[in-house]
This record gives sequence, structure tokens and C-alpha cells, in this order.
Amino acid sequence: MTKAIPLSGKWRIVEMALWDKDFLDMMEPAYIAFDGRAGGEFAFGCVTGGLHCRKAPSGVDFTWEGNDEMDSASGDGWAEILKDGSLKGEICFHNGDVSTFKARRW
Repeated sequence: MTKAIPLSGKWRIVEMALWDKDFLDMMEPAYIAFDGRAGGEFAFGCVTGGLHCRKAPSGVDFTWEGNDEMDSASGDGWAEILKDGSLKGEICFHNGDVSTFKARRW
């Protein structure tokens, strides 16, 4: 039995270090979501991914598989809740870009 992920739910990505707001919301409002078990998903710009999460001391670590402009993409990342209730984390592309992000509950 998988323990619940503490940051369950959908989070609106409001900022990423590498991309501006216009890119983030190009296809739909940028988000990251955790299903409360060990899965989730995210979307920003032309990137989508499914998450496989594992609980970490301060939040979750995850690996992901998905698409970047219709090309297969994968990577890893992490997310944690800050004291103000917002979410911060990092999304890394395998052999590619690494960007921090900030999000708030949707």
C-alpha cells in the first residue's frame, strides 16, 4: 500500500526559471497535479508528462515521462510545500533543461 502524498491536488504553475508566462500557458494554464498516491501529471508550454512520485523528507521526488513538442521526453524532479502554502520544485529533462518552478493551489 502506497502512503498518501502530502501535496495532493492540482497546483497552478505561476513561474518557471527558464520560461516566461506566455510560454508556460501556451496550450493551457500551466499546472502540476499529484493524485495523492504515487502518480500525477503536469503541463506547461508544449510539454506534458505523467509523474511517478515517492515521498521525500520535505515533499516528493518524482520521475516523469511525456512529450515535448510531440517528441518523447523524460526526466525527474522534486516538489515541496513552503511555509506560506505555496509549492516550489524543479523539473529536469533527461540530458536537457533544468528549471525551478513556483506554484499555488488551484
